[in-house]
Amino acid sequence: MGMASDHAGYAMKEALKPFVESLGFEIMDFGTHSEESMDYPDTAHPLGKAVESGEVSCGIAVCGSGNGICMTLNHHRGIRAALCWNPELGALAKRHNNANVLCLPGRFIPVEIARETVKAWFEASFEGGRHQRRIDKIPCI
Repeated sequence: MGMASDHAGYAMKEALKPFVESLGFEIMDFGTHSEESMDYPDTAHPLGKAVESGEVSCGIAVCGSGNGICMTLNHHRGIRAALCWNPELGALAKRHNNANVLCLPGRFIPVEIARETVKAWFEASFEGGRHQRRIDKIPCI
């Protein structure tokens, strides 16, 4: 699975990595690798391409609000990035939207809530049915 952040999400990404590894995932880190100011698209695009191509199965992305990195990821065909800030939203993003990238707001939630949200997202299963019909309508025509 892949992880990416900007400078504002760096600390949370680094705090989440051992937790994600403890759940049995091998991580491909697309950066950033410090709190030095940088632009979130520079890490979001490589993560998006890796999920698109199947190089990684899914991803977690963190920026200050979670919005910018999520918007960037959703410009990639086949990416369903969801901005979540609590476990219930994380689970629903998977159950109803089959989200393949979880986006978190690094400046707005504590790391413990982020861990719970990640766990809920990983543990949830896509429900299919009417939700699949809706997902099928997402790609641009």
